[in-house]
Amino acid sequence: MAVVDAMGDWGHRWVTTQATMAHLDVKLLMWNMRRKINPDPMPRRRSIIQIIYRDLSLQSRNWWLIAEPGRDVDLCLVDPGFDVDLYITTDLRTMTEVWMGYRPIAGAIDGGSLVLVGNRELEATFQTWLGASRYAAMEKCVA
Repeated sequence: MAVVDAMGDWGHRWVTTQATMAHLDVKLLMWNMRRKINPDPMPRRRSIIQIIYRDLSLQSRNWWLIAEPGRDVDLCLVDPGFDVDLYITTDLRTMTEVWMGYRPIAGAIDGGSLVLVGNRELEATFQTWLGASRYAAMEKCVA
């Protein structure tokens, strides 16, 4: 397991950076994010998060995450019809960089390329519940 993790970490640092950033894929990003979201730090009720990619076409611009205690997080490309608790406005490159651990969340927020508006608890715990790519987490431990 240690060898596989070390190879994955090496690939994340030296190979996937250029490949990932050259071939951004919102569907792959959103499905990976959905799998890693941790609803535990979220309010103990259903939370609706809308992610708006301002640089994408209308067909793929809006995504909704539905997190409920004790359930897997759902991902929707069509408005599920619930009131939104947190709006996240960004571009695909920024969200990919944040997810992959190439860019700190605080830097993206401070620079204005990642904007959170809505429920203060969801905003405050964003980094905790968002999760990250497995290798992004490893990189932070190694660095």
